[in-house]
Amino acid sequence: MAKLPDMTKHRGFPSGMPGTGIQFVIRRANPKRVTPIKALPRKARAGSKEHLVDAAFLHALWHHFGDQPFERGNLDAARLSLLFGREVVAAEQDFDPQSYEAMLVINEPVARASFPESFEDHLEV
Repeated sequence: MAKLPDMTKHRGFPSGMPGTGIQFVIRRANPKRVTPIKALPRKARAGSKEHLVDAAFLHALWHHFGDQPFERGNLDAARLSLLFGREVVAAEQDFDPQSYEAMLVINEPVARASFPESFEDHLEV
């Protein structure tokens, strides 16, 4: 088996959305290539299941990292891509979307406007 790239595992971060099979983290690094993070269009409307999943992921990000920059690590690229460029942005000039070491940060004003429920102490899922 090929040597896996180094990847920070965010201990204590929720593994996914309870009862859905939707993951928030990956178990191991991809030995072939790192899935790039890219801004994906979001079609979820407030109140929809998809909106709730995005809100739950942002809630986990906020309550785990707050307003501080964080390493991509084992966070799921698909989940990040749905928030990337809006609620989550690059925290460094030389951002590499294909690096597990890429630094990100929550764009708090945009995130609060899009998902105010994510900043509550508890989020009903």
